[in-house]
Amino acid sequence: MVAFGKKLKERQIVEWQGYYINYKVMKKKVKQYADQIQAGALNQRYVLKDFSRMLDKEIEKVVLFLLEQQGVLASRISELNEQQDSLQEQPDLSKVTELREGYRYVGRDLLKLLFFVEINAIGLRKILKKFDKRFGYRFTDYYVKTRANHPYSQLQQVFKHVGLGAVVGAISRNLADLQDREGSYLSIYDQPALPLQEPVVDAMEAAIDRLGYSTTFLNFSVQRSLIMLEELPTPVEEHVDDQRYHFMSLLLNLANTFLYMINTYIVVPTADDYSMSLGAAATVCGIVIGAMAVAQVFSSVYFSAWSNRSYFRPLVFSSIVLFVGNVMYALAYDLKSIPILLLGRIFCGLGSARAVNRRYISDCVPLKIRMQASAGFVSASALGMACGPAIAGLLQTNFKIYKLTFNQDTLPGWVMALSWLIYLVWLWISFREPAQETEANNVPRKSNAENDALEKGVVQPLLLKSADDEQENEGECDGSEEAPEESRRPANSIVEAYRLLTPSVKVQLLIYFMLKYAMEILLSASSVITAYYFSWSTSTVAIFLACLGLTVLPVNVVVGSYISNIFQDRQLLLASEIMVCLGILLSFNVIIPYSVPQYVCSGLLMFVSAEVLEGVNLSLLSRVMSSRLSRGTYNGGLLSTEAGTIARVIADVTITLGGYLGQSRLLNVTLLPSLLICIACIFATCRTYNSLY
Repeated sequence: MVAFGKKLKERQIVEWQGYYINYKVMKKKVKQYADQIQAGALNQRYVLKDFSRMLDKEIEKVVLFLLEQQGVLASRISELNEQQDSLQEQPDLSKVTELREGYRYVGRDLLKLLFFVEINAIGLRKILKKFDKRFGYRFTDYYVKTRANHPYSQLQQVFKHVGLGAVVGAISRNLADLQDREGSYLSIYDQPALPLQEPVVDAMEAAIDRLGYSTTFLNFSVQRSLIMLEELPTPVEEHVDDQRYHFMSLLLNLANTFLYMINTYIVVPTADDYSMSLGAAATVCGIVIGAMAVAQVFSSVYFSAWSNRSYFRPLVFSSIVLFVGNVMYALAYDLKSIPILLLGRIFCGLGSARAVNRRYISDCVPLKIRMQASAGFVSASALGMACGPAIAGLLQTNFKIYKLTFNQDTLPGWVMALSWLIYLVWLWISFREPAQETEANNVPRKSNAENDALEKGVVQPLLLKSADDEQENEGECDGSEEAPEESRRPANSIVEAYRLLTPSVKVQLLIYFMLKYAMEILLSASSVITAYYFSWSTSTVAIFLACLGLTVLPVNVVVGSYISNIFQDRQLLLASEIMVCLGILLSFNVIIPYSVPQYVCSGLLMFVSAEVLEGVNLSLLSRVMSSRLSRGTYNGGLLSTEAGTIARVIADVTITLGGYLGQSRLLNVTLLPSLLICIACIFATCRTYNSLY
């Protein structure tokens, strides 16, 4: 990618160029410090003091200019208010229109000021991150805490922006007063929910939200979905093309995600019974469930490539293939054919359009609602995961129509086939293909969370360090701000994408592999394990799996809104890995007789901890992923999806192979690889953590 310093310079407002933080000079200063310390000319204490002084001066320059511009805007609003007061006595429609334009013009200038604040805040965060990385010292925590908590804090001005919020309020109130409200005497304060049809006000509120957004469930969901906001805010003139956004199309996109997750997990409670009814062993359920994941390894690639050109056609293809796959799955019972059963599940996997679902939100949803759309993507996935087993538990019936059998084994296939048929009709009628972007804008938006630390508020560290972050290598080798064209080119193959992975990213992907493996072992083997040890019925297994799935959203809310504001992500990462390991250990059947409380409690601990781990891991992964993996077909989201899918495939194969040793050994045999991989991840995390701190 283009070096941050160059991007910063390109995005600066020309007339304010002398008031931005001097990122280029500070970057060179950091390099000089490193060289002088290595030569023994400086000690670390002097460096910390001198760099703090430099940062203080740069922030003071920004803040004083910010206050000056706030005063100018306040004076202009005051003059407009006087003109508005004079209109109370002598109303004049032309002057009212002129006043509205005056307030809108002030609003547009305020947007420029908000952009000025945001780009300086990101530059400050970047240079702090670079300093920490170069010296291996947690300077960011010290600097932010000492400056933010001081009564004369200038850092607070940059991040709390109380004055700017007051200006936004003044413009909004006056525009609302000038708006025709059919004689209403109520203000925006009396009816805060009353919509104000003013694009400039919407843009100001979106900018304020982006600048001061705290870590909430929405932000946590964005990271978890791998649909990230851009590293740098776009200038005022660069608005998202709302013509590409269509609410019903977004809803259909989320419905596809929801139905696919139901389709994935609706067969889990009955897969063992279905396998035995066709003359196979119960543990063949691992292959039946995993066949869908095998196909998804390949479908993720071609759907990712297809979404470069269209969204409608891939979704139509997905629906048709899933319809055919579910019909084959249901017909396998009457055909007495295991190959048809497996082929049906493979077809279902070939219809996985999750790459399209993510890409649509990233490319076609306006920035102001992209967080909500990303949260919807995560919520749809979680609800689908919970609804799948729950629906399977309700399909406890047995009847025939002609030669077709409808029972607990085949009904999941028939129900999903009908669902995809209805969805296909709805898609054909209601989906609107987004207009193609111009070549300049046809590159997928960056999948990077550079604003995450800024969004956590000034009392939190601005930075969760990533020593392996490739994006921090912007021109360090030659001291230049220019980056070669090669650094902006997306990867052209999976092999090339893998070569771009730094050791830190590989650790994050290993963790993702581990948690998906452990969760798949727990879910896919549940029907066989519970039938052997506790004689659970299909309905009981379905209730257990549905309850596990229902924990996803509450866990994400708690972690995203509260826990992640208290602890650093790397602390949460290590803690959740240890809890997953503990859950796996407690699941083993050793010495004492295996009981329902042991199985349920250990499974719940493992699943919830894995859910926490997944969210935190993806949050960190979004920060350390190479910028070249944020665009194109072979992007970071695809690599993560492939890692998780391959983990599920291996887990399902492990279940089937473990069945050859007998059901009495299946539990321990399948848990042992999970334990070993989890321990390896803990050691890898500790090694990476120690190298960073």
